[in-house]
Amino acid sequence: MTNREIALIFPGQGAQSIGMGKELYDNFSEAKAVFEAAEASLPFNLRELCFEGPKEKLDVTIYTQPCLLTASIAMLEVLKGQGLKTPRFHAGLSLGEYSAVVASEIMPFEDAVKLVYNRGTFMENAVPDGKGTMAAIIGLDTKLIEEACVQASSEGIAQIANYNYSGQIVIGGSVEAVNIAMDICKEKGAKRVVPLSVSGPFHTSMLKNAADNLDSYLENIVFSPWTVPVVSNYTAKPYDEIANIKNLLVKQVISPVQWEKSVEYMISQGVDTFIEVGPGKTLSNFVKRIDKKVTILNVEDVKSLEKTLKTLEE
Repeated sequence: MTNREIALIFPGQGAQSIGMGKELYDNFSEAKAVFEAAEASLPFNLRELCFEGPKEKLDVTIYTQPCLLTASIAMLEVLKGQGLKTPRFHAGLSLGEYSAVVASEIMPFEDAVKLVYNRGTFMENAVPDGKGTMAAIIGLDTKLIEEACVQASSEGIAQIANYNYSGQIVIGGSVEAVNIAMDICKEKGAKRVVPLSVSGPFHTSMLKNAADNLDSYLENIVFSPWTVPVVSNYTAKPYDEIANIKNLLVKQVISPVQWEKSVEYMISQGVDTFIEVGPGKTLSNFVKRIDKKVTILNVEDVKSLEKTLKTLEE
């Protein structure tokens, strides 16, 4: 494998799809072992839900989070089994940060899969149904979106939830305020304003209860030194010390995901190749919008695995 500087990136909620991980599960013992370990740690049939659905259940955050983590780590273990050299960084969007934490051996997978099942429960229960929402704002200057959120906040909470890339920002908060912010963004010239079908206003202050519950849960987790630096969603910089990880993961639930800055940081440190490990190509598309010069690969099934390995050998 050539002298590439590699970052592995792991997707968050929204990337899940029925059948994710099945092909690798059927063909690689490493993937099978991850799915079996997850199932032994959880009170539901994870394989059946990942491989067969139903989609309505897979899309409920309590189930999405452990299913997506499991699929991503199964894909990672297969990639490692093919001789991947040690990456320069690991990073993940939102839930994907937990895949990065596992990939860097900060936390055993079995602990992480139970943790995100509980994180999903905390997030699901933090805001009553129908009270919170999110929307993607496409093709509008970031400062104008921030101004729209400030203007709308007289009617409730409207905040930036995800800085995906310049040109796609996600806002979240209370239904009334977000609807007003969406209208203001349209007036300011946004190309598109897309309401998202999510079960809560993730990465906003409305999830304070979830953050408090996560804080308590993480008291019992022992973090280990990382094998590869993990870039935090909250700071867009690598974790600096083990004692800070808990705080960064708690802040992440109620703070905007700094994805664009995270990618820019990794590129500034010499990363020239990003490999998205997990279902779909959402992050690959984001990275492409941030910097067209880097190489972007992905691993989600046998075909994409083979293509990625071939490119890495060139």
